Amino acid sequence: MFVALLPGQQAVEHLDAFLEPRRAAAGFRWTLPEHLHVTLAFLPEVPERSLDALVEGLGVTVGRKPGFEVRLAGGVAFPHPAGAKVVAAGLALDDAGASTLAALARDCRGAAAHAGVAVDGARFRPHVTVARTGRPTEVTSWVRLLDAYDGPAWRADEVHLVESHLGEGPRRRPRYEVVAGWSLGPGS
Repeated sequence: MFVALLPGQQAVEHLDAFLEPRRAAAGFRWTLPEHLHVTLAFLPEVPERSLDALVEGLGVTVGRKPGFEVRLAGGVAFPHPAGAKVVAAGLALDDAGASTLAALARDCRGAAAHAGVAVDGARFRPHVTVARTGRPTEVTSWVRLLDAYDGPAWRADEVHLVESHLGEGPRRRPRYEVVAGWSLGPGS
């Protein structure tokens, strides 16, 4: 499972249109448009006995944070462009939005831990994964391409708990199922 912000439909369509004519230039596993998201907390295994406490804790946490404006802009690669396994779009936020997003991620991770759910320990680095390489690959040109990208703004006003089911077959595309969702609180 993971806790995520889902970009607005216009933002998804805009990024998809930008990437569409370029996808054939690399043999990456491209993220389906409907799977684009900003992961706030990755929860590798959620015990059934913890699910209710997790949902309740996330609801309280999310309701305390205001909504904010965000845009997909720029490019990043993980762990680094010279040997990346992930190519991603960055986020453009004002200071208040950046602060709210960081606090939201921290507090969602805290709510999960409080519910007895192990949280992936990776440092929060906000991004939207657009492709996976499968093995370390030089992607500097892709990061530069995405650096020129500046998508439309959307209002982050909801957070979702999503269950990921591993796909079958040679491409192993995951299937995502929204388990719960909450509106960000006052000011959203």
